[in-house]
Amino acid sequence: MSGLVLTYSWVLFALIMTTTLILIIYKSTSEDKPNNSEKPDNTDDTLLYRGYPLEKKNYEIEVVEDKKFIPINICILTVSDSRKKDDDISGNLLFTKAKEAGHNIINYEISKDDKESIRNKITEWSENKEIDAIITTGGTGLTGRDVTPDAIEDLFEKKIDGFSTIFHLISFQKIKTSTIQSRATAGIIDNTYIFCLPGSPGAVKDAWDEILINQLDIRHKPCNLIEIIDRLEE
Repeated sequence: MSGLVLTYSWVLFALIMTTTLILIIYKSTSEDKPNNSEKPDNTDDTLLYRGYPLEKKNYEIEVVEDKKFIPINICILTVSDSRKKDDDISGNLLFTKAKEAGHNIINYEISKDDKESIRNKITEWSENKEIDAIITTGGTGLTGRDVTPDAIEDLFEKKIDGFSTIFHLISFQKIKTSTIQSRATAGIIDNTYIFCLPGSPGAVKDAWDEILINQLDIRHKPCNLIEIIDRLEE
């Protein structure tokens, strides 16, 4: 009987010691942790992570007012030995799309597949300070009569390599590897944007709907060609 009482006494002693040790540990950790119930004077400006204050940073985002559309002056040149304005599907499609987008069509002509003729017309238009962009369609293929890039690229002061890259990416989704037969190109001549598109209506549609309608619109974000047009002559 006395042995049983002694055993119970040791169990009770161990229980008391364990409880005391737990209370001591709990009290110690509670003192180390900040008391969130006591809010500092700048509580509204203080960020907390698991109860600990973090360095305040400026997370405000600048709000920029939307810009208004600015129409630009565009010239269109169809390069073809056989087309006339009444059957120039690609030229008329480009004319219509640019007009519907709100831009001004200053001139629309058709040139033969001749380097000198193409070069003279592009030079004439690019020297006109009222012209902001020139878009050609046709003559960008690989045959002997396809000479548009050959006539114009030598005039480029800067080449817009990204235009050709993006055009081929878009075209590849439609016609796969056949896109390699196009030499679509773009550049800048005398502060005027030049875009040379293939002659097919599908290519004209892709180039306008996927690239030009955005890059010729000052409202396009994050950036576009119109917002830097006044800086081309720096």
